[in-house]
Amino acid sequence: MANGTTSTFANTTLNPQVTDELSTTNATVLGASPSTAMGSLYQTVGNSVAMAAANAVYAQQQANVTYQTASTIAVAHLVSGS
Repeated sequence: MANGTTSTFANTTLNPQVTDELSTTNATVLGASPSTAMGSLYQTVGNSVAMAAANAVYAQQQANVTYQTASTIAVAHLVSGS
């Protein structure tokens, strides 16, 4: 400590059951981390692909509306003779 005294926990013995449980918990967390990270990555990639597909569908719909409008105007000009 700051004034030269020792901690009250300096000479205590740790319970082996506690250390085993902590080791097991730490190993479980470390073991599950890669699969958790990959699961998160797969969800993110899946969401990105779904959004890209939705955007492509929307763009195609808007393009079809534009093409139909252009065709209608062109036919109207042909019919009117101007």
